[in-house]
Order: sequence, then C-alpha cells, then structure tokens
Amino acid sequence: MIAFLLQFWPYIVTAVFAVLGGWKLRQSGVNAERSRQTKEKLAAVEERLEMNREATEIERRVTGMSDGEARKEAMRWAKP
Repeated sequence: MIAFLLQFWPYIVTAVFAVLGGWKLRQSGVNAERSRQTKEKLAAVEERLEMNREATEIERRVTGMSDGEARKEAMRWAKP
C-alpha cells in the first residue's frame, strides 16, 4: 500500500487539486448566476415601485375630476 502511494502520489495530488479547482469554478458560476437573478429582481421591484408612484400621482390628480374627465384620463393609461 505504501509503495502504491509513493509511486502514484503526484497523480493523486493532481486529481485532488483538479477536483477542488473544478468545484471552485462551478461555485463562481453559481454565484454569478445568483447575482444576475438578484439584479433582475431588483430592477423589477424598482419598476413596480415607479409604476405605483405614477399611479398614486394620477389617482390624487383625478380624485377632484368629474366622471367624464376621470374616464378620459383613465383611457390615456389603459392598455389598448
């Protein structure tokens, strides 16, 4: 057994380092993907917040309007 280890120790050490290097490379890819997804989620949240601000501003403005005026304003923002 000792003769086997003495003869093949460079290959064993190389294999161990290759596995560790591959694992580290995989983890960096996982972290990069996680970071990308977090950035996308943050952008979506910021967009929703901005849309809510716009909607709140419009709601405040139309509360004093008549029904006809409010419908006209709503038609501007409705999806076609």
